[in-house]
Amino acid sequence: MPAFSATSPGKIILFGEHAVVYGEPAIAIPVSTAQAKVIVSARIQGKPGEIIIEAPDISLSSSVDQLEPNHPLRAAIQVVIGEEDLKQVPSCTILVTSEIPPSSGLGSSAAISVSLIRAFSAFLGKRLSDEQVSDFAYVVEKIHHGTPSGIDNTVISHQKPVYYRKGDPFEFLEIGEEFSVLVVYSGFPGNTREAVDGVRERWQREPDRYNQIFTRIGDITNKAKRIIGGGDTDRLGDLMNENHELLQEIGVSTTELDRLVLAAREMGALGAKLSGGGLGGHIIALIESENDDISKEMMKKGAKSTQITHVTSRAPYN
Repeated sequence: MPAFSATSPGKIILFGEHAVVYGEPAIAIPVSTAQAKVIVSARIQGKPGEIIIEAPDISLSSSVDQLEPNHPLRAAIQVVIGEEDLKQVPSCTILVTSEIPPSSGLGSSAAISVSLIRAFSAFLGKRLSDEQVSDFAYVVEKIHHGTPSGIDNTVISHQKPVYYRKGDPFEFLEIGEEFSVLVVYSGFPGNTREAVDGVRERWQREPDRYNQIFTRIGDITNKAKRIIGGGDTDRLGDLMNENHELLQEIGVSTTELDRLVLAAREMGALGAKLSGGGLGGHIIALIESENDDISKEMMKKGAKSTQITHVTSRAPYN
């Protein structure tokens, strides 16, 4: 029996983080250069229900039935088989690997879930649509994050840029002109829950001030959407800079993120900002092309890693 594999990209928030929690829109894009991969192989000598998970990146080697019922990897398997008993599933080994740093704003958990759901469902002979994969991954995401927006699983399962406002259907963006984004990892894991909770506490103390900031971020996101569709993407740089200043105002940037943002601009990026929850994680920069010089200089400035992703409305990315 052949092995079944699936690979999924990461994702970044281009505009709108935090404000999206308060009813404003956000734009997210896939990152094809950072991927999670799952390979499912049959265990010929194994008994039904003997499913072994190998995840060397987190030093995990375990049978699925030994994992807690709400463990994300077990949950991804369970959501595929539904109410069926694990003992009815053919014996297999599931290898999980990922190039996506956890807790960095790149959608690591969603990418792993999407890959696992795709590969495991194929192993069982089930054909799932992108929408079904996204819905299943969202169930697992709720275990990770409580009440996630659904952006991560949607962008990653469909592998397309997404525009999203809370309460509205996701909208897949058409890209008028391909553009390039440099993704820079600070080396310091972010803390989305702490960042979100902190913003909420400050918003409760100063609702008028924070609502004005969120509205300004929403306006930036809508301007970015129009620019992306029209193709004059060099103009996104100024919007990135403005968005970052507002994220500084709500207290989710750090000295290290600010330093990397400034360094990217000084090296020729058209604009730069933090991406994701903040308090660590990544910054992103709009660059004119595959500029290895900026990447190399960012590493000299203390970045842990850099990668360039090209934003297009075409799929798949991998």
